[in-house]
Amino acid sequence: MKYLKFSVPLLFFVVLVGFLGRGLMQDPHAVPSPLINKAAPEFTLPDLRVPGKVVASHDMLGQVWLLNVWGSWCVSCREEHRVLVALAKSGAVPIVGLNWRDQKTDALAWLDQFGDPYLASATDTTGTTAIDFGVYGAPETFVIDRRGTIRDKVIGPLTPDVLRNEVLPLVEKLRQ
Repeated sequence: MKYLKFSVPLLFFVVLVGFLGRGLMQDPHAVPSPLINKAAPEFTLPDLRVPGKVVASHDMLGQVWLLNVWGSWCVSCREEHRVLVALAKSGAVPIVGLNWRDQKTDALAWLDQFGDPYLASATDTTGTTAIDFGVYGAPETFVIDRRGTIRDKVIGPLTPDVLRNEVLPLVEKLRQ
């Protein structure tokens, strides 16, 4: 009886450590999204820059585009921002921003200071749209095809390598 008293918690602890160890060995950017190859959630949100205007997902139908989830409070967003600005200047693919759980004044100051790579930036102050997209944290970027289907999700900052090796080849393929 004494043996069972200690063996059950010990067994539980060993199993828990096993799960945690396995999780630590996986790439955090490789979290699978259940929305890949499914219709992107529709949204109509206020435009960050233009009072009274809305940004709607259906306005992007017919073109391949990126939805980039960002916030002025996000340290990793700062890391990826120069990549987004360069991408926007290249004209390779339109980028729509989803400003997530941010203060409007902070978000506008961020874009004024670092540049605005977005065709439009929707403001999701409640986080509801981000939840619909299954956002884990910022930044996250979705590749969406002409029919409004999510084809890829990049968790974490976009890097030149990720753009060159993953995102832009997919964008080109989807345009054909």
